Amino acid sequence: MGRFIAADGTELAYSDEGTGVPLLCLAGLTRTMADFDYAKPHLQGVRLIRMDYRGRGDSAWSGAASYTVPQEALDALALLDHLGVAQAAVLGTSRGGLIGMLLAVMAKPRLLGLCLNDIGPVIERGGLERIFDYVGRNPSVKTHDALAERLPKAMPGFANVPHSRWLDEARLHYRAMLNGLQITYDPDLREAFLAGFKAPAGDAWPLFDACSDLPVALIRGENSDLLSMATVAEMQRRRPDMIFGQVPDRAHIPFLDEPESVAVLQAFLARLR
Repeated sequence: MGRFIAADGTELAYSDEGTGVPLLCLAGLTRTMADFDYAKPHLQGVRLIRMDYRGRGDSAWSGAASYTVPQEALDALALLDHLGVAQAAVLGTSRGGLIGMLLAVMAKPRLLGLCLNDIGPVIERGGLERIFDYVGRNPSVKTHDALAERLPKAMPGFANVPHSRWLDEARLHYRAMLNGLQITYDPDLREAFLAGFKAPAGDAWPLFDACSDLPVALIRGENSDLLSMATVAEMQRRRPDMIFGQVPDRAHIPFLDEPESVAVLQAFLARLR
């Protein structure tokens, strides 16, 4: 793991592995670079670049006001600059996909393509309300094993997921401390999320349209409450060439190692070469 200093002095953690087409992996709202551990074995022939956003994982906390998509997009560009990467494709999970679309507006010459994991220009309110329920809060259970037992009920829309995967999820996204499990991010992220939650919804279609001449792919959990099929249909209308795959027995978000996810990822990477 490496570290670099953002323009405002915040220390950010990243991982840079492999050789080939640079693929910048951007995680979900509360997640870390571990979001892509399951996908990693299927991302062959790429330079796999991952980062922990400010306030998450091993990156420094910098306060709720800085936990925004525009700031995180600037941090992603700063990481590419730090690594001397002129252009990269982006694999964006949830919030990471929003950052990827914003980068198509802010710095399109830096992008080689964009693969979105269960995110689009329209975010369903019901999905946001579900996130509102847990963001910034530690689990009430005290061990990873106990959390793994609880996750199937806490994650509606997921089915046929083995206990071992729920245990992996618990270990990846919660730290075991003497007083119980703790989230792997600054609790003040809740304040930043609430500010966005209460703000009027903006029109993100121009961000998607900014990707018009880039390779674009989309993975959707069949039971997603964040990305509707109506939004997918409109994305397909605007981009008939968009690679698309839907993952059964998954809601928000697919793990990215399902056969349907892997097929989209490999088709997307083939278009970059």
